[in-house]
Amino acid sequence: SRPILDMSYSRHFLDFQGSSIPSSMKKLVVTKLSQNFREAVTLQQDSPVPLPGDGDLLVRNRFVGINASDINYSAGRYDASVKPPFDIGFEGVGEVVALGLSASADYTVGQAVAYVKAGSFAEYTVVPARQAVPLPSVKPEFLTLMVSGATAYLSLKELGDLSEGKKVLVTAAAGGTGQFAVQLAKKAKCHVIGTCSSDEKGGFLKSIGCDRTINYKTENVESVLRKDYPEGVDVVYESVGGKMFDLALNALAIKGRLIVIGFIAGYQNPTGLQPIQAELLPAKLLKKSASVRGFFLNHYLSDYKMALQHLLKMYERGDLVCEVDFGDMSPEGKFTGLESVFRAVDYMYMGKNIGKIVVELPHSVNSKL
Repeated sequence: SRPILDMSYSRHFLDFQGSSIPSSMKKLVVTKLSQNFREAVTLQQDSPVPLPGDGDLLVRNRFVGINASDINYSAGRYDASVKPPFDIGFEGVGEVVALGLSASADYTVGQAVAYVKAGSFAEYTVVPARQAVPLPSVKPEFLTLMVSGATAYLSLKELGDLSEGKKVLVTAAAGGTGQFAVQLAKKAKCHVIGTCSSDEKGGFLKSIGCDRTINYKTENVESVLRKDYPEGVDVVYESVGGKMFDLALNALAIKGRLIVIGFIAGYQNPTGLQPIQAELLPAKLLKKSASVRGFFLNHYLSDYKMALQHLLKMYERGDLVCEVDFGDMSPEGKFTGLESVFRAVDYMYMGKNIGKIVVELPHSVNSKL
C-alpha cells in the first residue's frame, strides 16, 4: 500500500528515508526591491517549514534553476502590487516528502517531481499537486526544460513558423534557453547561426549542431551577418536587447520574424532597459514586411504540459542535449547550497555560463533504519 502522510495535524513528521523533517529551514526572501540581487535578497536561516494542504505536495528541493528574470522579480517588475518580503526562485526539482490527502491520489512520498512556482530558493517548497510534473528520477537535466526549454519550444512553435532551409539567428546561443533554440531549429532543418562570447562556447554550439557561430568578442556580428547572409535571416530568437536587438532587427530578411524572449543586457539597470533605436522601428518593419513578437511563458500555460512532455521524451530518447552549468569553473567553485545562489546570479550576468545554471541543495539524511 502507498504511504500517505496527512500533515494537517503535525509539525514534525517522517520523510520517506526515515529522517525527521525539520521544523525550520533556510530560504531566500526579497526584503527590498532592487535590481541588485545581493541588495534585494536575504538568506533567512530559520523559516518555518511550510505544511502542505489537502491538494499539495511538500517538495524537498535538490536542484534549483537560475533565470535572468530572477533580477526582474527581485526588482518588483513583474507585479507592482507585491511588496517585500516575498519568496523568490522560479523552478525546482526534488522529492515529495509529505503530501495532503487529495494529492496522494496521484503522488506518493519519495516521488521525483519538478515544478515552476515562485519560492523555489528554499530547502522545502509547497507545490500544488496539479502544478507538479512527475519525473523518472531527480536529475538536474530535467530542470533545464522547465522554463528554458519550454520557452524555446513554445515560442518557436507558436511564433517562429520554422521550416526547412530557413535561416535562424539565436543570440546568447550557449545560454540556458539559447541551447534549446539552436537544437530545436536544427530539428526543423533550419540553418542556425549563434552568437556567443567565447571560443569555448562556440565549440559547445558546434557540438549541438550550430552551423555558424559568431564570437562577438572577436568578430563584428553586423559585418559577419551582412557578408555571409546578404539576404538576411528569417527568424531571430533574441534575449539580449539593446544594441543586439537593433543589430538583429537590421539583419531580418523580407517577412522576417524577431521573437523577443528577454533583454538581459538591461536587467541590471534601474529601469530594466537598454535603449534601442525604436523611432526607426515602424519604417524598418514596413520596408521588409517584418514583425517583432514578444513571448512570455506565463501567457502560454495552456500548452505548457504538452510542451514539457514533448521535451522530456526528446531528452529520454537522446535527441536533446540539456547542458547544465554548476559553476565548477567559477572562482569559488561549484554552486552548492542556497548561499551560492548569489554567486550563481553574478556568474550569469558576467556571461560565463554554458547551458543552464543550476544550484545543488545537498541534503544530509540521518536515517533511523
